Amino acid sequence: METKHLGTLTTSALGLGCMGMSGAYGVADRAESIATVRAALDAGITLLDTGDFYGMGHNEMLLAEALQGISRETYQLSVKFGGQVAPDGTFVGFDGRPAAVKTSLSYSLQRLGVDHVDVYRPARLDPAVPIEDTIGAIGELVDAGYVRHIGLSELGAENIRRAASVRPISDLQIEYSLATRGVEDTILPACRELGIGLTAYGVLSRGLIGGHWTKDSGGQGDFRAASPRFATENLDRNLALVEALRVVAEDLGVTVAQAAFAWVASRGGDVVPLIGAKTRERLSEALGAADVVLTDAQLADIEKAVPADQVAGARYPAAHMAALDSER
Repeated sequence: METKHLGTLTTSALGLGCMGMSGAYGVADRAESIATVRAALDAGITLLDTGDFYGMGHNEMLLAEALQGISRETYQLSVKFGGQVAPDGTFVGFDGRPAAVKTSLSYSLQRLGVDHVDVYRPARLDPAVPIEDTIGAIGELVDAGYVRHIGLSELGAENIRRAASVRPISDLQIEYSLATRGVEDTILPACRELGIGLTAYGVLSRGLIGGHWTKDSGGQGDFRAASPRFATENLDRNLALVEALRVVAEDLGVTVAQAAFAWVASRGGDVVPLIGAKTRERLSEALGAADVVLTDAQLADIEKAVPADQVAGARYPAAHMAALDSER
């Protein structure tokens, strides 16, 4: 697999997002999840993305099991922290205090069974804590050898600049897809000005534009049930866009998901799409995008099939949207 650069971090051109393996998209099969992680590594993926609040530690422990016996030098762990979750699964805020930063990493290192993580990032901006304080605390962990690179997540241009004034930043993790292109206005230009890469999650808009979603998809525990884009009043319109994309993909000889991944991958050598697969089948399909090279005309056809301003519904429920510094 080719490599890309996220700041000073060199990583695989595609990464593996592991959130779906811990119940976010309904029940996941533990054995299949572990097999998927190992298949990703075998395919040349080195970047594994997780969060300490994914399944409240479940995801990190799952990764620890999947990575047993595998050389630590062959993979990179990107970890988000700070999400505060009640026992019923409700998000109750974000904690970016310096003491919380260090405590969270201590737990993550224990669950992952490693002595360092490659990228450590606050999941969201804590409005009660200056971003400089949060980044400064991570910087102390870098100095101590527990963290290799500092990342950001869902920040707007102003706070990206403030964070970068404290310490070098490797990358910003943010939703970026055919259906979500707001990052292109001010955030991506700011990142490029500062030499910050971009890790794109939600490339298939949580499966919506992956070519497999139907009105009967989903199940118990699947958080997409509360997602505006999957709501009854929006789904028909959005699935019509998927069918338009399918026509273009078939002309290109690729699947809908591969067309969507190839489009994001084409955005630059500093943009690394995350594959949010929880099965080897979906992983294999997305990996096929690595070999897809699109002309300007083909990219334009893809964008015409899914105009961002025609996608119905916000990417998160209102309460979650309000917590996104990147949407302000």
